[in-house]
Amino acid sequence: MLLSSKGKHRRTSKAARALALAGVAGVAVAAPLMTAGTASAATAAEWDRVAQCESGGDWSINTGNGYYGGLQFSASTWAAYGGTAYAPTANLATKAQQIEIAEKVLAGQGKGAWPSCGVGLSNAAYTGGAAEQPQPERKAEQPTTRSEQRTAPKPAAKKAEAKTVTTPTGKKVKKGDGEYKVVAGDTLSKIAAAQKVKGGWEKLFELNKDVVEDADLIYPGQQLHLK
Repeated sequence: MLLSSKGKHRRTSKAARALALAGVAGVAVAAPLMTAGTASAATAAEWDRVAQCESGGDWSINTGNGYYGGLQFSASTWAAYGGTAYAPTANLATKAQQIEIAEKVLAGQGKGAWPSCGVGLSNAAYTGGAAEQPQPERKAEQPTTRSEQRTAPKPAAKKAEAKTVTTPTGKKVKKGDGEYKVVAGDTLSKIAAAQKVKGGWEKLFELNKDVVEDADLIYPGQQLHLK
């Protein structure tokens, strides 16, 4: 009985130790899986609504406008967020793969990346490895998505500087690009005296013959050279 008892005790102890080791190993394996999990930035239904707005829900669309797939990624954004690991452009990737990249874009840039169509996105914080991916440099001339392109402000046209001055009679005369701007009541004599032009009004007239056709006629707005 004693021997039997000792033997039984040894067998039970070994089994217990094996179970204990298995339990520890199970914790060691489970821990990284739990910490590596990711939280979805938006629901599948929300992405479906964005795709419906962006592309009519066609996840493989390529209309040749520089934006691809259901969520209308530009090629540069698709590449910057790792999409080329799946396909060269978004329209060649699966719906699930497009949504995965979209979640990364949402984490990095917010739902403003789809300003027209992303209003309903949850915009929850994205956790996990994707959140650590740096936000790609955004160029003003290359919006992230087609939606952003539609809402991007167009640069204001540069207003051309007038090269003529309209006289009281409606006639247009040359404006000039000199340092003195003629005001009402000015004459070449008055300007030459006030600005101490060497040679007087004659010199002033000579300096501005390309603008002033008649020494007795100058007009407000004209710009005369003084030397």
